[in-house]
Amino acid sequence: MSTATFVISYAYTVTHVTTKIMHILSNIIRDIGLDPAKFTRDWGVYESGISTWLASRHLQQVTVEVYNPTTNDLVTRWDMDVVYSSVGDGNLWFDAAAVRYAIAKAGLAPSSCLYDIKLKTLSGRPYVAGWEDCSFRSTDGLNRYAVGATIGGNGLSTETAYWSR
Repeated sequence: MSTATFVISYAYTVTHVTTKIMHILSNIIRDIGLDPAKFTRDWGVYESGISTWLASRHLQQVTVEVYNPTTNDLVTRWDMDVVYSSVGDGNLWFDAAAVRYAIAKAGLAPSSCLYDIKLKTLSGRPYVAGWEDCSFRSTDGLNRYAVGATIGGNGLSTETAYWSR
């Protein structure tokens, strides 16, 4: 009985965490002054990758890379590191205020910037249409600022951080 309860609870947790990650991604993109059209257009691909790899426990990190399209250099980056554990109290939570505060603190990106959504996964992940291997732009010259735990419940959470000069 406890195994069935965990599976059902974990499925709800995956749905909750996926939904909130998508919410944070859209807020970051919009609130730092970038056009969310690309994100909105590819919503299903992003959601499918995040949900599938959270469920299989292959997802390690969700990243928004904001870059200068002329030089391809990273301007800022937002990371959501995924934390898996076997302990959970059944509560689902989301700290929207911490994310809003961090976005305001990080400030706007130059309007000429573009962005990519990238997922870091463990090897052996299930295939998800629309996703392929990629590399991350260098964070040299940037500092990482922790926002803290922002989404979670039932043994699955995210730790958010951003990179800035």
